[in-house]
Amino acid sequence: MEALKERMDLDARLAAAQMNGMTAAVWAQVQPDKPCVIDPDGTQRTFAEVNAAANRIVRLLRGAGLKAGDGVALVCSNRHEFVEVLAATKRGGFRITPVNWHLTADEIAYIVQDCEAKALFAEARVAASGPAAEQCPDLRVKVAIGGDIAGFLDYDEALAGIDASDIEDPVLGNQMMYTSGTTGRPKGVFRPTPQIAPPGIYEQRGYDRDSVQLCAGPAYHAAPLAFDVNAALGAGCPLVFLDKWDSELVLKTIVERRVTHLHLVPIMFQRLLALPDEVKARYDVSHVKYIIHGAAPCPPEVKLAMIEWFGPVLHEYYAGSEGGAGFMISSEEWLKKPGSVGKRPALLGSKILDEEGNEAPPGVPGTIYHQLPPGGGFTYFKDEAKTQASRVGDYFTMGDVGYFDEDGYLFLTGRNAETIISGGVNIYPQEVDNELIKHDAVADSSTVGVPDDQWGEQVRAVIMLKPGYEPSAELEQEILAFARANLPAFKVPKKVDFVTDLPRSEAGKIQRNKVRAPYWEGRKRQI
Repeated sequence: MEALKERMDLDARLAAAQMNGMTAAVWAQVQPDKPCVIDPDGTQRTFAEVNAAANRIVRLLRGAGLKAGDGVALVCSNRHEFVEVLAATKRGGFRITPVNWHLTADEIAYIVQDCEAKALFAEARVAASGPAAEQCPDLRVKVAIGGDIAGFLDYDEALAGIDASDIEDPVLGNQMMYTSGTTGRPKGVFRPTPQIAPPGIYEQRGYDRDSVQLCAGPAYHAAPLAFDVNAALGAGCPLVFLDKWDSELVLKTIVERRVTHLHLVPIMFQRLLALPDEVKARYDVSHVKYIIHGAAPCPPEVKLAMIEWFGPVLHEYYAGSEGGAGFMISSEEWLKKPGSVGKRPALLGSKILDEEGNEAPPGVPGTIYHQLPPGGGFTYFKDEAKTQASRVGDYFTMGDVGYFDEDGYLFLTGRNAETIISGGVNIYPQEVDNELIKHDAVADSSTVGVPDDQWGEQVRAVIMLKPGYEPSAELEQEILAFARANLPAFKVPKKVDFVTDLPRSEAGKIQRNKVRAPYWEGRKRQI
């Protein structure tokens, strides 16, 4: 009975702390010496240490004149300072924008300026950090992480003499992620009201005092930030960072750190599954409780293999930086509806519209529209035209294409910009890829539309082969025959091009536009 009362008291404290960004402070009081962040090199920071750093950062920024609502940009890899800056902005009322540190100096500078950042925390190993900052005259504070950058304060030295006690007037901060659009400059997705995790979400996902979270993807990306970093802070469990993908290292880390929760994307599934059977057999992953995945469509064969290996612990979501209705599907439910990303949510609706704006019947693909929450949800920062172009009434689209089945389950078929139009017929390349990847020789596939003088476009499969297979005319014909046996004739690729690599976004999603681009050089694609 006493334990139940303690848990209820803690839940109440955490619920209150969510409203002013002080969740990490509560965990620092409850479990000060428990590891909060474990860096790729093994360096650890406790909850007490992370909380103290967050308080110091707030005072540093306030001392430089920053106020609630001001922007803070963060260019940082997976390391404890990322979490400390994030925790500070949560309680200081600041609006944080994590920036992809693989970008060029000009690209980083564009985001830092566009988000109207008044402070920049940047990692010294990112060579573009200094040149980017030189293009941003409005920065009041520049802090270098993990080394020296000319004109920047040193992170540790800047915080060393500042009061580490909990700030007395916390204000809930916000975050603004930038979309990785296929055309033009990225745009900030701005929500005037900060998002707060729903009550009981961590309990629903099986977090307890023994939970350990792994972040194997880039923390600056929306999904790892939400499902790894913010989840670990909210649930009060250690966050284990990896800096780059290494399939066996991931398995080794899961076992040695007793990881229970992690976020992955389909390409990570494929790379894990590609490990030799004897390597996979060395690692017992039966303690893993919850794997959440999304960001890119997952071929059903790949997901089924992961469920057979890890058990029914996979949970798939469908949403974007802009939000969405919040589709989610468990392993058990997915096995009954293979390929689906979940059932139409009851709270906020979604619908499929055809090119004329009419609602499509079950089984017919169209553009997916999501209902905006009360108050309007989000805007593209400083781009009202893009905001309005994405909307129909109180619904918005991220450009995805899919259909509902008779039972209200959503199936994704691609994006509007990816749709192949051959002889006036729409062909959704993800459907083709989902079949091609079932062939024993195919490691991954990116089907695209290429120019065709008669039909406008023809279907072309661009394929990566598994180790042990070599490109040949015979293998091409074998794959095409496989496609003919599993796809309607009009969806079967006319030709296969073999490649050694496929371009991917930082989220692991194949960048189909980059695969397609060489075929259209010098020609205009009519879509």
